[in-house]
Amino acid sequence: MSVDRNAFVAGTADIAEDASIHDGAKVWHLAQVREGAEIGPRSIVGRGAYIGTGVSIGADSKIQNYALVYEPAAIEDGVFIGPAAVLTNDTYPRAIAPDGSQKAADDWEAVGVTLKRGASVGARAVCVAPVTIGSWAMVAAGSVVTRDVPDFALVAGVPARRIGWVGQAGHKLELDGDVWVCPVTGDRYVEADGQLETGEQHGV
Repeated sequence: MSVDRNAFVAGTADIAEDASIHDGAKVWHLAQVREGAEIGPRSIVGRGAYIGTGVSIGADSKIQNYALVYEPAAIEDGVFIGPAAVLTNDTYPRAIAPDGSQKAADDWEAVGVTLKRGASVGARAVCVAPVTIGSWAMVAAGSVVTRDVPDFALVAGVPARRIGWVGQAGHKLELDGDVWVCPVTGDRYVEADGQLETGEQHGV
């Protein structure tokens, strides 16, 4: 196990020998970090959370209590994964093959969930692989995500659908004429072809 300076690992956490815990990261009580996984600088893995084999978590992310992050998920910087959220990895889950034999790891090909910079997944939400959650997007608690989520999108429901846009502060944007505005920061965004882009990209 590689643990950088100023990192903290609870004595009851289960950390694989070849996992890497980077500077300032914290891994709490009963969390499990599997082989080859990497916890980025200042990131936090909460109580009872599971980080799968080879999963890479970027800097300044928060994986809350009992979240399940199955390989080959990819987590960029500043990502929030809420309590008991699940990132799946099997499109066609079965315990046994058609002939009745128990399936082994070699009998299926894992597919992952990708969370882009600043994205948030609410408590008990499920992201069904393979999907990508865009930068600064927000998945509402209890949602089931079955398709890609655009940058800045706010999605909710089963299956999850876009119900609005959010800014980097996480608050729902308000429409002012043709421009979306963050009520907290005043940042401005422009919607085009079902995507949201910063106002700077459009000179507004």
